[in-house]
Amino acid sequence: EAAKAANEKKALDIIVLDVSGRLIITDYFVICSGKTDRQIKSISDEIQKTLKEGNRLPLRIEGSPDGGWVLLDYFDFVVHIFNIKSREYYKLERLWRDAAIIKWDS
Repeated sequence: EAAKAANEKKALDIIVLDVSGRLIITDYFVICSGKTDRQIKSISDEIQKTLKEGNRLPLRIEGSPDGGWVLLDYFDFVVHIFNIKSREYYKLERLWRDAAIIKWDS
Protein backbone atom coordinates (compact mmCIF):
# COMPACT_ATOMS: atom_id res chain seq x y z
CA GLU A 1 0.00 0.00 0.00
CA ALA A 2 2.81 2.43 0.81
CA ALA A 3 4.43 1.91 -2.60
CA LYS A 4 1.11 2.39 -4.38
CA ALA A 5 0.40 5.56 -2.39
CA ALA A 6 3.86 6.90 -3.30
CA ASN A 7 3.15 6.09 -6.93
CA GLU A 8 -0.08 8.14 -6.73
CA LYS A 9 2.10 11.19 -6.06
CA LYS A 10 4.51 10.34 -8.89
CA ALA A 11 7.38 9.16 -6.69
CA LEU A 12 10.43 8.11 -8.68
CA ASP A 13 12.19 4.73 -8.73
CA ILE A 14 9.99 3.02 -6.15
CA ILE A 15 11.41 -0.25 -4.86
CA VAL A 16 10.49 -2.59 -2.04
CA LEU A 17 13.30 -4.60 -0.45
CA ASP A 18 12.80 -7.67 1.74
CA VAL A 19 15.28 -7.12 4.59
CA SER A 20 13.72 -9.71 6.91
CA GLY A 21 16.39 -11.99 8.29
CA ARG A 22 18.96 -9.23 7.77
CA LEU A 23 17.49 -6.71 10.21
CA ILE A 24 15.65 -7.29 13.45
CA ILE A 25 13.92 -3.90 13.39
CA THR A 26 11.81 -4.34 10.23
CA ASP A 27 10.97 -6.71 7.39
CA TYR A 28 10.75 -4.39 4.39
CA PHE A 29 12.13 -1.10 3.11
CA VAL A 30 10.05 0.95 0.70
CA ILE A 31 12.44 3.35 -1.02
CA CYS A 32 11.45 6.15 -3.38
CA SER A 33 12.44 9.64 -4.47
CA GLY A 34 10.85 13.00 -5.08
CA LYS A 35 12.21 15.79 -7.27
CA THR A 36 11.38 18.64 -4.88
CA ASP A 37 10.81 19.22 -1.16
CA ARG A 38 7.15 19.82 -1.95
CA GLN A 39 6.85 16.48 -3.77
CA ILE A 40 8.59 14.64 -0.92
CA LYS A 41 6.07 16.13 1.53
CA SER A 42 3.21 15.22 -0.79
CA ILE A 43 4.44 11.60 -1.05
CA SER A 44 4.83 11.37 2.73
CA ASP A 45 1.38 12.85 3.34
CA GLU A 46 -0.26 10.50 0.82
CA ILE A 47 1.36 7.41 2.34
CA GLN A 48 0.28 8.45 5.84
CA LYS A 49 -3.26 9.26 4.69
CA THR A 50 -3.66 5.98 2.81
CA LEU A 51 -2.33 3.84 5.64
CA LYS A 52 -4.35 5.75 8.25
CA GLU A 53 -7.49 4.73 6.34
CA GLY A 54 -6.47 1.15 7.19
CA ASN A 55 -5.82 2.13 10.83
CA ARG A 56 -2.04 2.07 10.37
CA LEU A 57 -0.12 4.91 11.99
CA PRO A 58 3.65 5.32 11.88
CA LEU A 59 5.50 4.52 15.09
CA ARG A 60 7.80 7.41 14.31
CA ILE A 61 8.56 9.92 11.61
CA GLU A 62 12.06 11.26 11.13
CA GLY A 63 13.63 13.81 8.85
CA SER A 64 11.95 16.51 6.83
CA PRO A 65 11.43 17.22 3.14
CA ASP A 66 13.85 20.14 3.23
CA GLY A 67 16.47 17.84 4.77
CA GLY A 68 16.35 15.54 1.76
CA TRP A 69 15.06 12.44 3.53
CA VAL A 70 11.83 11.48 5.30
CA LEU A 71 11.55 8.17 7.15
CA LEU A 72 8.18 6.67 8.11
CA ASP A 73 8.51 3.71 10.49
CA TYR A 74 5.54 1.34 10.42
CA PHE A 75 7.35 -1.38 12.41
CA ASP A 76 7.14 -4.22 9.87
CA PHE A 77 8.16 -1.87 7.07
CA VAL A 78 10.02 1.43 6.87
CA VAL A 79 9.45 3.98 4.12
CA HIS A 80 12.42 6.08 2.96
CA ILE A 81 11.54 9.10 0.81
CA PHE A 82 14.62 10.83 -0.56
CA ASN A 83 15.42 13.74 -2.79
CA ILE A 84 17.58 12.68 -5.74
CA LYS A 85 20.86 13.89 -4.24
CA SER A 86 20.33 12.21 -0.85
CA ARG A 87 19.28 8.91 -2.42
CA GLU A 88 22.47 8.86 -4.47
CA TYR A 89 24.52 9.73 -1.38
CA TYR A 90 23.07 7.10 0.98
CA LYS A 91 22.66 4.35 -1.65
CA LEU A 92 20.40 2.11 0.43
CA GLU A 93 19.79 -0.17 -2.55
CA ARG A 94 23.51 -0.78 -2.80
CA LEU A 95 23.89 -1.28 0.95
CA TRP A 96 21.11 -3.91 0.90
CA ARG A 97 21.90 -5.31 -2.55
CA ASP A 98 21.49 -8.95 -1.40
CA ALA A 99 17.92 -8.22 -0.28
CA ALA A 100 15.20 -9.53 -2.56
CA ILE A 101 13.29 -6.92 -4.53
CA ILE A 102 9.55 -7.38 -4.04
CA LYS A 103 7.19 -6.69 -6.94
CA TRP A 104 4.67 -4.14 -5.68
CA ASP A 105 2.79 -3.06 -8.80
CA SER A 106 0.18 -5.27 -10.36
